Amino acid sequence: MSDTKNLIWSIAEILRGDFKQSEYGKVILPFVVLRRLDCLLQNSKQDVLKAETSLPRDADDATRDMVLFGAVGGNVKVYNLSRFTFDSLKGQDPAQLHDNLIDYITQFSPSVRDIFLEKFLFTDSLKRLNEAGTLWNVFERFSDLDLHPDTLSNVEMGTLFEELIRRFSEISNETAGEHFTPREVISLIVDLLIANDDEKLTGRGLIRQVYDPACGTGGMLVLTEGALKAFNDSVRVELFGQELNGESFGICKADMLVTGHDPEQIAFGNTLTDDAHAGKRFHYMLSNPPYGVDWKKYRNPIESEAANMGFSGRFGAGVPRISDGQLLFLQHMISKMRDDEDGSRIGIVMNGSPLFTGGAGSGESEIRRWMLENDWIEAIVALPTDLFYNTGIQTWVWILTNRKPQDRQGKVQLIDASGERFWTSMRKSLGSKRREIPDDAAREIVRLYYEFLNGESGESDISKIFDVADFGYREIRVERPLKLNFQVSAERLSRLGEHKAFARLDAGDQSALQSALETIGDRLFLNRDAFGKVLAGALKAKSIRIGTPVKKAILAALSERDDAAEICTDKHGAPEPDTDLRDHERVPIHQNWREYMKREVLPFAPDAWVDESHTDARDKKVGRVGYEINFNRYFYRYVPPRPLKEIDAELKMLEAEIAELLEAVAG
Repeated sequence: MSDTKNLIWSIAEILRGDFKQSEYGKVILPFVVLRRLDCLLQNSKQDVLKAETSLPRDADDATRDMVLFGAVGGNVKVYNLSRFTFDSLKGQDPAQLHDNLIDYITQFSPSVRDIFLEKFLFTDSLKRLNEAGTLWNVFERFSDLDLHPDTLSNVEMGTLFEELIRRFSEISNETAGEHFTPREVISLIVDLLIANDDEKLTGRGLIRQVYDPACGTGGMLVLTEGALKAFNDSVRVELFGQELNGESFGICKADMLVTGHDPEQIAFGNTLTDDAHAGKRFHYMLSNPPYGVDWKKYRNPIESEAANMGFSGRFGAGVPRISDGQLLFLQHMISKMRDDEDGSRIGIVMNGSPLFTGGAGSGESEIRRWMLENDWIEAIVALPTDLFYNTGIQTWVWILTNRKPQDRQGKVQLIDASGERFWTSMRKSLGSKRREIPDDAAREIVRLYYEFLNGESGESDISKIFDVADFGYREIRVERPLKLNFQVSAERLSRLGEHKAFARLDAGDQSALQSALETIGDRLFLNRDAFGKVLAGALKAKSIRIGTPVKKAILAALSERDDAAEICTDKHGAPEPDTDLRDHERVPIHQNWREYMKREVLPFAPDAWVDESHTDARDKKVGRVGYEINFNRYFYRYVPPRPLKEIDAELKMLEAEIAELLEAVAG
């Protein structure tokens, strides 16, 4: 297989000058698929052509496919009705190769033809090769490759194809991260997913279904199958996925074709708005969804499903802010967990936003609340920065399951694998990817997870275990009383004109009102009711009647906050809250908010009280429930400041260097 891989890679060198490096994959990958299918179909070619001539003229598409797939034999879901094969094309006029290849491609079964024409846009590449005069050379090299299943098994073909995808992605730095997750990250997620499943994966006759809702080129699916087969080679692994990007979808579906999987289980389209696998449930699900990508143009169907279907749909827990749809993908995956003895396991890599974005009552917090209160989150692993091709940000792997072992129930394990011991620098950066996770570091992460360590063996700064309730809080609204003084001063009178209610009065009414107010004098009032009575008398003396909006404008303009003033009360005699002094306190969810107030607030603000009308929408209790997972809080490491002498010495050295540079410039 190594020789085959190197030979294919050498063919890419023919493209140098006529294609950019980032475009090599657009030529080579479709040719690999084409040659594999040609080898796969060569023995059944004549049977298929014969079966096609025997079909009734009025046969529908389903009947046609059934008959022709049967002629191919086995579980192969592809046929070709062209009279050409790679071998016969070699005997044709080289000048006709372009037209003959087009005929060959367009005679494939519809779903495969769509891959070449609509997703790979392969006819464009063939045209460019033909115009550059290199088409025959490339075709001839591929026709010499033996990619028949008897020579290269489906497993070997999958490994070869995945390796080619990886290498082409790496040399296409500007776009690699859009559809390619680094292999070591996928391997880590897969190892975490199956670490506790030894018993479930032991035995014969097992079937495991694997799903990726944003499958890209299929790397996660391929590596998951490889890991499952390595553990138990008798396991039958069925792969499912959906992808929005046309080229990535084409590569993934082609990979399924060349490795003997059912390509129809890879769907094209938007997972969030058009679930192609509705009603399906899977044993293992894993994904690397887009980070920080807004879902504004898909807003209506998503919000409609959330509002109208609730928990019978996929987004019953809520929707995150419009700028980031990661938690939509996670909810979608949770909706596909199996409700049986095996249950399901989910591995998803996301940025920091789903951990802590959004306060109590927000969509993000409610989604976290739903997952934690249902006890689905098993572990979260913080990864190093600079692992991905198109971003250097830090990422986290979430592991979820609906079948937690007994010792993990009600618990969440956090592993901080972002430190230097878990990564090595790459000799050559690939886009934003400057680091990688070595095998021994990945094994260490899996060990920490598997052994469910909580600071044992000196790992207190890396692996910690928390109760689910440790991440929850109640956000109570703390009010302070409104205290105002009142005075008819020139400065405060000038503020009256800024209020719309006063500004709407005609000039004569404004002048009369100001004259009436001036009769009060500049006495300072510390009681609002007392000032109100004096105000009413002054207006009555001038026969001026005002409405409520104007009265509010007068009180607002002539008042200032004053701690020495008396508390303003409502018509029932209750203190009015000062909205400028309003605060919110986060009370740990397992604590009593009244006790919290006595301990944390009242000693510093004796006149404060809790607004008991500020309640949670779900449990109707005082305070809104929120959940967040703040890694920095749990794994904070104090770094002492550098000694002042050291800083001073460095500054003096820099000053000397600057002086030398200035002297050199001046000289």
